[in-house]
Amino acid sequence: MTNTQNTSTATDNTTLVIGGTGKTGRRVAERLTARGLPVRIGSRSGEPPFVWEDPGTWDAALEGVGSVYVTYYPDLSFPGAAEAVGAFAKAAVAKGARRLVLLSGRGEEGARVSEDKLKESGAQWTVIRASWFSQNFSESFFHGPVVAGELALPTGDAVEPFVDADDIADVAVAALTEDRHVGKTYELSGPRLLSFHDIAAELSKATGRQITYIPVTVDEYRKSLEENGLPAEFADLFGLILDGRNAHLVHGVEEALGRKPKDFADFARDAAASGVWNP
Repeated sequence: MTNTQNTSTATDNTTLVIGGTGKTGRRVAERLTARGLPVRIGSRSGEPPFVWEDPGTWDAALEGVGSVYVTYYPDLSFPGAAEAVGAFAKAAVAKGARRLVLLSGRGEEGARVSEDKLKESGAQWTVIRASWFSQNFSESFFHGPVVAGELALPTGDAVEPFVDADDIADVAVAALTEDRHVGKTYELSGPRLLSFHDIAAELSKATGRQITYIPVTVDEYRKSLEENGLPAEFADLFGLILDGRNAHLVHGVEEALGRKPKDFADFARDAAASGVWNP
């Protein structure tokens, strides 16, 4: 959705999409490119490369950039994230970037510090706080377990309003290209609360195979992450689900775009049709 009468001059220059090969960044880059807007991918393999841990790469990536979609890996709540985001935001403004759109997490108190650091840069800002992504099951650390038919996760009977990455990207692009989103914080969720029992049922229906959910402890899951070479701290993020802080719907997609968010069942059907979960 584009408001052509309220489009910022931030679109006159290149948009740096940090994590431009990731779940949301790839979609943001595709949408901007489809509109004929210049995009630079901010990643280790980008030209020039962008590396969060190496501030020496930042200036070249920011050259000629008017706006930035900011994502941080592994997570904004992790140690050192706020300092890095704050330093990058100041560097971006110093290089001439006027608008920063930050992908944050719902209910993550640590992420709020990163948000504040970005706002202190003096840039036009928008913050997008998202629930867990539906695409975690098709493009991320839950993909392998879905293919194997067994989701062993430390989530008990807790519920989460999974949000589609396409919805996140649509809100991000609106914030990058429309003035009316400046200074706003949008909290995004899907249209219903789902337990992981529900998720397994939806995935089973979409794939035509039995997908089983098996509750495990956080320690067991942390060990599994370590064995697979993933940050063990990811296990701590399940606390956001287990304590129920996000166990309610929010309406940022409607607020920003004027439409309903995509349901998990629709995501699962489309993902299954793409063959991503074929054994």
